[in-house]
Amino acid sequence: MSVIISILQESYFLLNKMSVYLILGFVFAGILHVFIKPSTISKHLGENNLFSVIKASLFGIPLPLCSCGVIPATISLKKDGASRASILSFLISTPTTGIDSIFATYALLGPFFAIYRVLASLVSAIFTGLMATVFLPSKSRKLKNKVSENCPKCLGNHKASVPCRLREKIKSIFTYSFGTLLRDSGVWILLGILIGGLISFFAPESMITKYLGSPLLSMLVMLIVGIPMYICSAGSIPIALALLTKGMSPAAAFVFLLAGPATNSITLTVLAKELGKKTVAVFLSAIIACSLGLGLLMQYIINLLNIDISRQLMLKHAAIPKEVEVSASLILLILIIYGLIKSKIAKK
Repeated sequence: MSVIISILQESYFLLNKMSVYLILGFVFAGILHVFIKPSTISKHLGENNLFSVIKASLFGIPLPLCSCGVIPATISLKKDGASRASILSFLISTPTTGIDSIFATYALLGPFFAIYRVLASLVSAIFTGLMATVFLPSKSRKLKNKVSENCPKCLGNHKASVPCRLREKIKSIFTYSFGTLLRDSGVWILLGILIGGLISFFAPESMITKYLGSPLLSMLVMLIVGIPMYICSAGSIPIALALLTKGMSPAAAFVFLLAGPATNSITLTVLAKELGKKTVAVFLSAIIACSLGLGLLMQYIINLLNIDISRQLMLKHAAIPKEVEVSASLILLILIIYGLIKSKIAKK
């Protein structure tokens, strides 16, 4: 019983450090969802060239979709005529970042990790898109323009061509942020926090330092673990934090943060079905190359600039009042539980 309590205490500590930033991130995600139309994204991704790849990568970075949540969007883009290069770029930049995970990364791992993670996601997405233009050539196609009868942004029944009222937009922001989005990712965030608590309690520092202290070896291990595993970008953060505090190299933590959310067995299966096995091979090759290459670059920058990652963990230099952290954790837990109950009732 004491072991369970200790694990829950470690997990609760991680939850407190993330909650405020997650709530802020979810709100920003809702704002993006309401004010950026899906058609605005899709109509720019039909060309099989560098410009289309860059736009797909940039579009994906702030969007709060996990590695499974991005699959429907990917299939939709394919049906609308998006090129395979832009689809793969979107498929990497979207699940590896997101406004919510950017805030959470800053909260738990510090500014260096947060900035590097975003830049690395962008570089990886562009590199993958460029590989696709070389190895998966295809003709550029115009995207189909779909006309929606109902407004996709709010709960009103008016046509999409009629502008939403401000009240409807505000309602839609919170409905999406703490309804749809939190329902899709809440359980995985809690699971990531629980795994982080387990690692913090059970994994001795000597073992992590001995077997995962070497950057190259630990990066390979994290790559093998991360590629088939389903973990959202926010849920991967507490796991990386727990491993970092035990002595794992920052480069290995980065590899897990990139490869984990970008891939999983479900994504690879769907990708093979929709775009072919050759596309999966290009996608995986790019992920492996970028994870290892950018991981080694991170370690080089840390050594060159003598950056002390441990001093940035959990923002020790900018602590949030305990009362605010606990209140945010309580609100987040209530919203996640409410979403799960609502989802269960809806299925009956």
